[in-house]
Order: sequence, then structure tokens, then C-alpha cells
Amino acid sequence: MNLFESRLGDEFSDLQEGPVALDKLGDWQKTVNCNSLRPEDVGREIVLMGWVQRRRDHGGLIFVDLRDREGITQVVFDPRIGRQGHERAGALRSEYVIAVKGNTRFRPEGMTNPKLPTGEIEVAATELRILNSSKTPPFQVEDDVDASENIRLKYRYIDLRRPKLFNNLVARHKVAQMTRAYFNDLGFIEVETPVLTRSTPEGARDYLVPSRVNTGKFFALPQSPQLFKQILMVAGFERYYQIVKCFRDEDLRADRQPEFTQLDLEMSFISEEEIFSMIEGWIVKIFSGLKGVSPRPPFPRMTYGEAMDRYGADRPDTRFGLLLTEVTDVVAQSEFRVFRQAIERGGIVKALRVPGGKDLSRKELDDLIEFVKIFGAQGMAWIKIQADGWQSPIAKFLSPDVQQGLIDRLGIETGDVILFVADQRKIVNDSLGNLRGRLGRQLGLIDPDAFNFVWVTDFPLLEWDSNEKRYTSVHHPFTSPFESDMDLLETQPEKVRSRAYDLVLNGIEIGGGSIRIHQQEIQRRVFQALGISAEEAREKFGFLLEALQFGAPPHGGIAFGLDRLVMLLCGCSSIRDVIAFPKTQKATCLMTNAPSEADVNQLLELCLKVEGDRNK
Repeated sequence: MNLFESRLGDEFSDLQEGPVALDKLGDWQKTVNCNSLRPEDVGREIVLMGWVQRRRDHGGLIFVDLRDREGITQVVFDPRIGRQGHERAGALRSEYVIAVKGNTRFRPEGMTNPKLPTGEIEVAATELRILNSSKTPPFQVEDDVDASENIRLKYRYIDLRRPKLFNNLVARHKVAQMTRAYFNDLGFIEVETPVLTRSTPEGARDYLVPSRVNTGKFFALPQSPQLFKQILMVAGFERYYQIVKCFRDEDLRADRQPEFTQLDLEMSFISEEEIFSMIEGWIVKIFSGLKGVSPRPPFPRMTYGEAMDRYGADRPDTRFGLLLTEVTDVVAQSEFRVFRQAIERGGIVKALRVPGGKDLSRKELDDLIEFVKIFGAQGMAWIKIQADGWQSPIAKFLSPDVQQGLIDRLGIETGDVILFVADQRKIVNDSLGNLRGRLGRQLGLIDPDAFNFVWVTDFPLLEWDSNEKRYTSVHHPFTSPFESDMDLLETQPEKVRSRAYDLVLNGIEIGGGSIRIHQQEIQRRVFQALGISAEEAREKFGFLLEALQFGAPPHGGIAFGLDRLVMLLCGCSSIRDVIAFPKTQKATCLMTNAPSEADVNQLLELCLKVEGDRNK
């Protein structure tokens, strides 16, 4: 016996040598599931198998709620019907695994349970087989479980027995089934692309995998199959899709995981409008099939510029109002020093009108001021529009002309609160955009049952990275610029628009894509605008550049975060609730204790040495 087997035996010895004698399954076969029996089944002899949800001893009778993945059936152990089964049922505890043979009958009058689909019937047990015992679980297998997420992740196999989590994974399974059927019917071919590939720049950090047979070299786990799917278009596949696992070593949030699943698509000879129409058909199929609601295509369109101006974000939540309005020109002549200094430094002033917001207390307004500071704002000004005048620390600095200008621009009415932020455009948009979302939730302005889709288009191709002192890609360096903006690549690259598009649902980006560059010369010019030399481009993307010389067709595609989409479909707040075995926000698996230290012999084979803790 090795060390692992010894430890395993010690930990579970109470299960192997417990007081309950265990039975073999033998020739029994499960005939029905625990959610299928109905009044019309009364009189049938059946065999049920599953887990003990709870046991209730009523003296002469023992009642067991038996659970499998489909639901619950009440089983009655009556000594007059099956003495042996009744005697053994007294030893049952929560989560014991059992098989029961018995006859279906009506529950006694007044004992029905309308909350259960099987609530009109019960099974009178004639035989019982105890297939396995169980330690007392760390939490109840119920949807409203009172246990921390860390405990639930450590005992994920128990957590997954809960109906809600199980149903989430069934929904995920159905989404994958419907997705494959939909795109198969449209002539797409599913192709698996490599998981071990090379590291690529212009994205999040890669997970690296050392190569044993190529000393000193590393594979990278793919952040997306981007280059491979473009190569498939050069290869003539024309329509490709894949439900694929991807990896990014980035800081985690509720809607991020180090490994995630995406629906990946690429098409040749395609336009944006064709892609939009195709995706909208898929969305309708998924939502009508799972939610019973049918979003109405075509979905609204909004340019990146419009989204940033009005919502302060490129992921606009269109379920409610509270739109941002720039008032830089209106307040430029005000006496309020904060406004004037921000404008003099090249910044802007935006306002958020909150209808009926006069009931916000001073403490609530102070909390909002602290909130916008999280996003870089120095502060926030506010005005309450009262019947007897404007109440605000800044009202005295606003002349009658400025006040009238704000009334005209914002449509101000008595009872409103106006919130202002003055700073550089990015900070203003970030702070007010996030403040808008907070107020939408706080004031109950969001319909939780609504599904609002919007396409965001015309993103900038490049953005300036002040840390690296160069331009970087807003999406990725293979996105095609607008043809009409091509002449700006060398002179005003920040003004070049891209043929990129995102699909946003309720303020969350669920998919993004673009028309790609299919001509080598345009790809070279984009690399040059990004500060990527010809030598560096050959080193990192040589195989793509070479492929573009061999008849690459015009092509484009899109990818969807499947975890994120299923999360929204299931009404969850975290993608961890729709992934079977997710990682924590520290990118660890509490169930398996991964990541773990590597064996020294493995490191030697890979010619690797682990240094001491750099944080010490």
C-alpha cells in the first residue's frame, strides 16, 4: 500500500467499517426516476434509486424523501408490508445511497404535498437495499443552503446535488446541444484547434507550459483560437465553429475564470449584417428554447461613440434611463472653480439627471461621492431641484444664464437631482457610467426579467497606452480598419475606426468579433501602427502573414462567452454557479487543492528551478 492509499484509507475508514451493513445492487434495475410518478401510476411495482434527502420516524411508520437528479419521491416503510425493509430503514441518514422496491399508491387524504410534482403519491416499500452510507454532509442538499461559497467549492460534489446547480448545468448542456444543431444546419463545420500553442502578445497574460523535449521553450494555453480559425478560412473551410476551452491568466471577477468556455465562429465571404442576422437567429433559438421568451430581431445598434457619450460604457445597460449628458459648454463660464479648472486642463463636465431624486439624503449623496472616487474622479457635485429653488453647495456659483442652460440641456424638473463629474473624458465616463448602474439598482429602475440586447459597433482600432508609450489594439491586431479611415493609420491612428462589434445583454458583453484583415499589406500597416517591427511580426505571426499570401478570402467572426451567457439565462450572479468545477477568485480549486507544488523530478526533467517566495 502506498502513502496515498494509506491516507485515503485512514480518512474514510469510518465509511468502510461503519455499523451499517451494505448491500450489493445485484440484478435490480432502476425502473423510474424520483420525479416521474403520478396518480396514473398508482398500483405499479417500481424500483427507485437515489439519495436519502431526509428521514422521518413516526413510530410505526418511517418516511424517507428519496432524491435523484430529477426530483423527490416519498417512500413509506411499513412493517406490515415489508418488515425487513422497515427494520433497516431505521438506520438511514441523510445522503445514504439506497435502492427501494415497492408499489405506488395515493397518499392519505390531507397528506398531499402540492409543492412536489409527485406530491399526490407515495411508494410503499417492500424491499430496501442500502448501497452506501454517508458521513454527515457539511451542509444540507437544498437550494437555500446556509454555507459559505468556499465550503461549497471544497465539497463541490455535494453542492452539485442541489437542484439549482444541477439544473444550471442541464441548461448549459441544452445550450450546447441547441448551438451545435443551429450552426450545423447553417453549414458550419466543427473543428478542434490546438490547446498547446505559442504565446501571443496584445492580450492578457498567458498560461505557459514548459516543453520537456524542447528544453527552455514553452507552449501557451490559448486565450482564444483566433489565429487558427483565420487559418481555417485560408484553408477554404468557409464556415467554422467550436465550443472551446480558453485560458487567461488575469485578475478574476464574478464573470471571469482562468479557464472558460466560448462559442467560437469564423466565416468567409461575410459582412457584418450577415453575422448580426445569423447570431440573432441563434439567440432567439436559445432564449425561446430555455426561457420561453423570444427577443425580437433585429437588435438595436449603437456606435461605440454613442455608447460612451450616453452611457459612459461600451457595455450599455439599456433596461433603464439615467443617460449621461455633456454640459462642458454650458458650465464653461460658471464661477465654479472645479468645473473651470477641469475644462482648462482639456477635460469635460458631464451631468446625470435623476428624476425624482430629491429624496436622496445627504448621507446617500456623500456615499455616491465616495463611490465615484473608486473610478478616478476627484469628487462629485450635486444639485437638488426644489420648488423654492436650487439646493446645492455649488448653486451660488451658477449664474441664471448657466442655470437656464442646464435646464434646457438636461430637461430639469422640480424634484430632480443633478449629479456632475468634471475631469478627463475617460474618468468622467467611467465614474458616471458606473454611478448610473449603481443608481439603477438602488432606485429599483431595472426590470430583472427584461433581456435587452444591443449591438455596439465602430470601436476605435487603437488606443494609446500611457504605460507602454505606444498604441495597442482595442480588440486584437487582426481586426480590419474601416476602409475610409485607412489613410489615418500613419497620421492619426487614434481616429481609425475598426470593423469590430460586440453584443451586449443587460450591460454585460456576451460576445465580440470583427471583420478581419485578409490582405498582408494592410496587416503590415496595422502592425507598424502598433509599434511591431517587421522582424517581430515575422517572429510572432510569420505563419499568419505567410498564409495571407496564398489566397486568403475576406472573412470575419465572433466569439461568445458561453459561461456568461448561461449565467444570464439562469439568473445567476456568478459564472461559478454554471461551471461544474470552477476556480475561486484566487484561481484555486478548493476541492483538489490545485495548483500544487510539482515533484522535484518533474522539475528536473523540464530543466526548471523554483526560486523562493519573491514576496518574502
